Amino acid sequence: MSPSTQMNVWQERYDQDETPWEKDGPAPPLRAFLLSNRVHGKVLVPGCGIGHDVRLLAAQGASVLGLDLAPSAVERANHFPKVAQERFELGDFLNLPTPLEGQFDWVYENTCFCAIHPTEREAYAIHAARALKPGGHLFGVFYLDTGNPPGEGPPFCSTSEEIDRQFSAWFEPIQQWTPMVGFQGRVPKEEFRVFRKRPDSFKEN
Repeated sequence: MSPSTQMNVWQERYDQDETPWEKDGPAPPLRAFLLSNRVHGKVLVPGCGIGHDVRLLAAQGASVLGLDLAPSAVERANHFPKVAQERFELGDFLNLPTPLEGQFDWVYENTCFCAIHPTEREAYAIHAARALKPGGHLFGVFYLDTGNPPGEGPPFCSTSEEIDRQFSAWFEPIQQWTPMVGFQGRVPKEEFRVFRKRPDSFKEN
């Protein structure tokens, strides 16, 4: 699917107000993680939606870029009062703009990996590594396949084994656990992961 087609698909969801992934605040697992972990420096949030997680990370002192394919998501995100060093841009993470390569200390995942087709997940891992500085971290919430009823859950769930497989070439695992807090219906169907970019990944960065 081309970037323009993907943009149209997600824009249509906003136009039709069919955005069940948009909640009324930041992801509870992220909020819990930040109680005992400091995320600083520059952060990229692909598929940021209207930006609740972006604003929470910015409130912790990070400089955060939220990237989304849907113009309406970016527009709505920009309507919220500015918290600190956050900004929002229209863009395709799977076709990462060259100026964003090697610029970030962290890439934060939440509802992007589970929204893209499984055939695109290798590209996700590659571009996450490309976006990061040497030693940078990928972290966030992954929605697992736990027998969700039809029509519930994200478009494409994943498994712990698949997450390991997709990211192992570019990242080394640091932490993983099952969050005991989350939006309604998501506990214990999510897995929080922290990865560090491997030293031999894209040495040109």
